[in-house]
Amino acid sequence: MPRPPTTAKTDLEDLLQALKDDGGPVAAELARLNATALTASGLDERTALLVRLAALVALDGPTGSYVVHLRLAGDAGLDPATIRAVLVELAPLVGSARIASAANKAVQAVNTI
Repeated sequence: MPRPPTTAKTDLEDLLQALKDDGGPVAAELARLNATALTASGLDERTALLVRLAALVALDGPTGSYVVHLRLAGDAGLDPATIRAVLVELAPLVGSARIASAANKAVQAVNTI
């Protein structure tokens, strides 16, 4: 059976569904951009990822960003103890509520990786 003609609305709906299900092409492009940015800073990859994770915590970043960055952190060999140390270091600056929010989002992210 032929697929009905698409419209801008159905194309957008398809894209949003792909994002919801598995990240789709947008997630792939974001991963590519992240990889490029990691090398552009001049920091080593592990340090750059720790900076990014600290920024996510401080800004109360979305769970999806934790998915991307925790996956990259694991690929770079960052261990949970190092990430925990970053959270401990940030706690006096951002407060316990922000740390708790970050921990919750990190757990959600790890469960999807």
